[in-house]
Amino acid sequence: MSGAGLSPHHAGLLFLQGSWELMSEESDSLRTSPSAASLSESELPLPPAHTGYVCSLTEDLVAKAREELQEKPEWRLRDVQALRDMVRKECPNLSTSLEDAFLLRFLRARKFDYDRALQLLINYHSCRRSWPEVFNNLRPSALKEVLASGFLTVLPHTDPSGRHILCLRPDRWIPSNYPITENIRAIYLTLEKLIQSEETQVNGIVILADYKGVSLSKASHFGPFIAKKVIGILQDGFPIRIKAVHVVNEPRIFKGIFAIIKPFLKEKIANRFFLHGSDLNSLHSNLPRNILPKEYGGTAGELDITAWNAALLASEEDFVREFCQPGPPCDSILGQALPPEGLSPEVPCDDSMRAVKSQLYSCY
Repeated sequence: MSGAGLSPHHAGLLFLQGSWELMSEESDSLRTSPSAASLSESELPLPPAHTGYVCSLTEDLVAKAREELQEKPEWRLRDVQALRDMVRKECPNLSTSLEDAFLLRFLRARKFDYDRALQLLINYHSCRRSWPEVFNNLRPSALKEVLASGFLTVLPHTDPSGRHILCLRPDRWIPSNYPITENIRAIYLTLEKLIQSEETQVNGIVILADYKGVSLSKASHFGPFIAKKVIGILQDGFPIRIKAVHVVNEPRIFKGIFAIIKPFLKEKIANRFFLHGSDLNSLHSNLPRNILPKEYGGTAGELDITAWNAALLASEEDFVREFCQPGPPCDSILGQALPPEGLSPEVPCDDSMRAVKSQLYSCY
């Protein structure tokens, strides 16, 4: 049969046969069922004939994704199709987007391990349905007070590794104005906006947390119940790579806060916490001065929250479509899937709060 007369199916098979030896040499050891290493040529899922996805990564980022995330451009659509097939087969009632760009977030976050990417996708939806106080009606216009307070922003410059810097300032929160869950909503909203960028999916993000002026009474709002749920989302329920957490101006009370957080952190994440105190030179050894505002000894001007707030508010319609539409009951979507550890909808008890305050007081 001549090349001009090949059907798309036969052409696809010939392509797979020609690529098999190369794929074997490069070793897809991190991919799991259904993986290229375990499937025969006839079983390999073919990429869809038409796709709306266009990669926006630079050549350098494509190379970085290949090295760090096991992402091979020549197999990218095959990997997406494999995850899509797994969702349809194993979670037919999961109400989720199956678009290429969306599924790629989960594959990249789990280094193209199909099983782990599927579990992350399930966790992502489970988290959203297990904490309605945070995820119901999640849109920028509902969080104008939090955004205006300056509790969080994203700095205009990335770090030398191309990572966006999420700046948190808990001292800007006044508990009598709104509950702590509003802050968590604003953080999640920001992460959702950031992860839309393919560059962020590959590079990850950095968090800069300024604990200047955080009091005992304010810290007590962040007890184990809240800590466990937030960390459960960040570690196991959201497709983002947190590469470093830099804490500055932490008072003695932070020892108590970190004592609450640390038991829930995986070792890899715990090792990415850097406590600088008031030593800005220590901070600058990780985040150079030219990307930091003058509040943190930088040369990039004063900290400005307006640009990021405007970017979020401009995304109102996107968040309305994603978070403000009525959906089917949780049980019909998730079946027997359980939320990540810490995301069960239990209610914190008085004994838990007493334990928190005891830990915090011990720091004085």
